[in-house]
Amino acid sequence: MFPRILNPQNMLFLLSILFLSTSSAARNKLNDTINSVVEIKVISYNIHHANPPSQPDSIDIDAIVRVIKDQDADLVALQEVDSGTERSGEGNQAAMIAEKLNMYFYFSKALNFNGGEYGNAILSKYPIEEAETHPLPNDPEADTEDRVMATGKIRLPGGNKIIFASTHLDYKANSPSRIRQLKRILEIVEKMNLPVILAGDFNDVPGSETIDLLTSAFRLSCNNCPPTIPVIAPSRAIDFIAYKHPQQKFSTKAHKVIEETYASDHRPVFALIELLK
Repeated sequence: MFPRILNPQNMLFLLSILFLSTSSAARNKLNDTINSVVEIKVISYNIHHANPPSQPDSIDIDAIVRVIKDQDADLVALQEVDSGTERSGEGNQAAMIAEKLNMYFYFSKALNFNGGEYGNAILSKYPIEEAETHPLPNDPEADTEDRVMATGKIRLPGGNKIIFASTHLDYKANSPSRIRQLKRILEIVEKMNLPVILAGDFNDVPGSETIDLLTSAFRLSCNNCPPTIPVIAPSRAIDFIAYKHPQQKFSTKAHKVIEETYASDHRPVFALIELLK
């Protein structure tokens, strides 16, 4: 028998079916690619106990809240947070900020101070699991403040789990404590066996021993990192967001220093980080 010859109408119909099938497959592939990426908006902010430098006797929690809300942050690392101190008044500042933003929080005390407590905090849109405070060492000869790192396990949309951490390293010039503290941080996160986003006030600049040690294990969210202090006409970058992933599935989509000059003596840092599933 001779093969049946399709008339033009049948040929057009078959081509339409083939086109629709191919287009559907392409759309599904595109959707799979889109759904395999999670975007995480992260802020690191030394809030100076919510004291605007231009208003020495004022506490302005709402100013800190506005900064975070304007960026619609998913994860926030706070430093210099007061809880029940005489200078800041009653209440835990991390709790107050989180309540206004409808976020989860964990406060991590570094030391007793001024009738209350002082330390770091993490805020998250998503529940914080296994939150912990990790004391960081000082040099035995150093007369300086105690420091800690706050960590929490975060389950992101899609089921990915990461560790989010906030820290504030020693402030003194040429500080041997700062190096001890960062070495301890690297030891802690190495044992966690999860992707880590670490943010905070590292009190040192790119090219220093401190930041070189940090970047030996982490990748910063910035290249040629813009300065964060002083808040007016900033000249030094000391506040950073960094990340590490066992399969190198983190990448930076955007990084900026937010041009906010009222709420704190530091400018906040924002990063949009992509996580490939």
